[in-house]
Amino acid sequence: MQQANTNIIIRNPFGTMDVPTPDDSEVMHYAISAALAGDAADGNAADWASIPAPSDPLEGAWASRWNGGADPTIAGDTPEAWKQGRAEPRVVGNRIYLRFDWDEGRRHGLIDAARESGNRLIGKYINLTNPAITRPWIGLVVDAFRIDGCFPNGRLDFRR
Repeated sequence: MQQANTNIIIRNPFGTMDVPTPDDSEVMHYAISAALAGDAADGNAADWASIPAPSDPLEGAWASRWNGGADPTIAGDTPEAWKQGRAEPRVVGNRIYLRFDWDEGRRHGLIDAARESGNRLIGKYINLTNPAITRPWIGLVVDAFRIDGCFPNGRLDFRR
């Protein structure tokens, strides 16, 4: 009988698999070239979520949506289609962890990002349903109701 490794340390506050190497060179190269303006012309500027904000500026219930890839488990999905779901950010020191779902809660993802000056977030996404899928991600905390985000293939935004 093989004994389970009980010395596993999980960084994220959700108790799920961690995003592997969220500050690696792929992430840093993407962060140099990607930009989010956070202005009224941004694709996430329109109010598309109806989740009340708690008194804490980031933690609590949010809505999520992403595009830029087709989920093969969703019939008829296309890269342009928005996959919407729920999200919950948790702040631990200078890091923010954003756990989110889509496809009626059947699929899950996690972002592990460092907070930089000017409300910029730099990190990586892991698909918790298919952990082979990871992508660099950057975000911009526009305000307590909006986090704009992108990865090399598309958008991954949050609203409430």
